[in-house]
Amino acid sequence: MILLDKPYVSDFLKQTIITQKLPVIATPNAIALLASDKVVYITEEEAIATLKKKPDTRVYTNSENSISWVEKHLTFSQIPSRINVFKDKVAFRDLIKEQYPDYFYKSARLDELQNLDITEFPFPFIIKPSVGFFSIGVYKVDTVDEWEETVSKINIEIEETKHLYPSEVVNCTDFIIEDCIEGDEYAIDCYYDDQGNLVILNILHHIFSSGKDVSDRVYITSKEIIETYKEPFSNFLTTVGNLANIQNFVLHVEVRVTPDGTVIPIEVNPMRFGGWCTTADTAFFAYGINSYEYFLKNKKPDWETILEGKDDLLYAMIVLDNNSKIKGEEIKDFDYESLISKFKKPLEIRKVNYSEFPLFGFIFTETHKDHKEELTSILNSNLKEYITL
Repeated sequence: MILLDKPYVSDFLKQTIITQKLPVIATPNAIALLASDKVVYITEEEAIATLKKKPDTRVYTNSENSISWVEKHLTFSQIPSRINVFKDKVAFRDLIKEQYPDYFYKSARLDELQNLDITEFPFPFIIKPSVGFFSIGVYKVDTVDEWEETVSKINIEIEETKHLYPSEVVNCTDFIIEDCIEGDEYAIDCYYDDQGNLVILNILHHIFSSGKDVSDRVYITSKEIIETYKEPFSNFLTTVGNLANIQNFVLHVEVRVTPDGTVIPIEVNPMRFGGWCTTADTAFFAYGINSYEYFLKNKKPDWETILEGKDDLLYAMIVLDNNSKIKGEEIKDFDYESLISKFKKPLEIRKVNYSEFPLFGFIFTETHKDHKEELTSILNSNLKEYITL
């Protein structure tokens, strides 16, 4: 079954729900977001009864906003505890600390940051909310001298974004300070079947503009990426699944691969794929994999067949985060057409209300591996050239 919530449901997910007749829990938000009489709804009471009778029933959500519904209605099940061990970054580090005995991490409350003695911490380090989303409140600290300014930036950002998501999604009371892991970053969509066996549905390389960049601007996937990392990521995620003892559960996982090939997790997001229907829809654009259907109907991708003919292609998911330093309410217009014209083969553009959220939308593209300059350009852009005040 599917549990939908704000802020966004893609047309692809809506169409999947209708054509695959996937049952949707009839919450007020789900009904408003779908706005269709072709959807197979089940009442909230029916969903709860089903999960009591069949606790192995698979549940997918598009948004972490729905965690509050889970915590309110599904306390009898294992789902809330599974969410917590992954969503709370400190709890997750506690789960895997024996596998990474030399990894530094420390928790601290927001009101403790200003006076926190960081002189003995290993530099550089990353600070971020223990429960967070979309790079809100995430900063890299290279020296002691940067700490005061970083704490100030965190407080300002929290004040500006605290109304966007519920506390179950972004809780900026508690923070985790942890090692800054050197290496390339990857995002993985996967699920565990009824026997706890891992199924990988997509792997994306998260690329950055600089060592200080912690944004979510560009993710790419390709045949080479899948073939190179499917096995090492499978080994790592199998260990995670065993430690957490999970079955019939979906995860969106972010890791870094160090220069010596060690896979170190950054965070694990439960019950969903990439937020705002991003990474799951990318899997369809790139490989024809409908990740929603695959999870809910226990399908497994035949990667050897799927990757045929994909040797020279890159597929990108681009997050048009508003890094212009211009507030949404000061923007009169954003020139999507001009932006799209910079890409040789755009597959889809999704516009977002930039007055409400700190982003303009998302672009999905296909690019030949010899033409990466369009991705480099958007990665380094502050998007001001497309903004009319």
